[in-house]
Amino acid sequence: MKFGVVTFPGSNCDEDMVYVLETKLGQKVERLWHKDTDLKGVDFVVLPGGFSYGDYLRSGAIARFSPIMTEVIKHAEKGGYVMGICNGFQILCESGLLEGALLHNNSQKFICKNVLLKPVSESAPITKGLEDKAYKIPIAHGEGRFFAPDEMLKSIWDNDQVLFQYVNEELAVTPESNPNGALDNIAGITNKGKNVFGMMPHPERAADSELSNTDGKLIFDSLLKFC
Repeated sequence: MKFGVVTFPGSNCDEDMVYVLETKLGQKVERLWHKDTDLKGVDFVVLPGGFSYGDYLRSGAIARFSPIMTEVIKHAEKGGYVMGICNGFQILCESGLLEGALLHNNSQKFICKNVLLKPVSESAPITKGLEDKAYKIPIAHGEGRFFAPDEMLKSIWDNDQVLFQYVNEELAVTPESNPNGALDNIAGITNKGKNVFGMMPHPERAADSELSNTDGKLIFDSLLKFC
């Protein structure tokens, strides 16, 4: 599979993503610049973490209007795969490719730590190959509190669109395991077509044995197997 990793002004996880895809997963990667108007034939677009355009207005609000996003939206609407991590998730919500919004953490503080996730969706490629266990994945965000109106939230659940929830070691969904106040402890969602994925935690930061954590690589392995 050929991946394209987009760099926006302020992205800071793009090279981490390229490293994992190329070195740890053996995939071909194209580096895409936010002003590009050509996806260079990639099958799977990744919007990495960072602080695109300095998070001015709202996180992801300006990046949504970068020229590359016109092509990303077309790609997704044709069934092409797109994944947004952290700031990338925010951009996907701002662009309308994913439902809901990412609000300021309820603590009003930037949070950087490991959290535990459990896979939820049984039909999305990113979770289909994962065991029912807690995966340790880092977060690093100030605006990661997932929110959706009641009717939209019900639709997301009804359509099996919740990818991950924040949990404790016993896989229990608790207020204490929720780092940012996200509704229903939601850490990631997919679209109705199951080809666009967004998550706040950073699996690319947990995909190398030298970091003593490869839980994130299992998420990428699932993508490669089922996409």
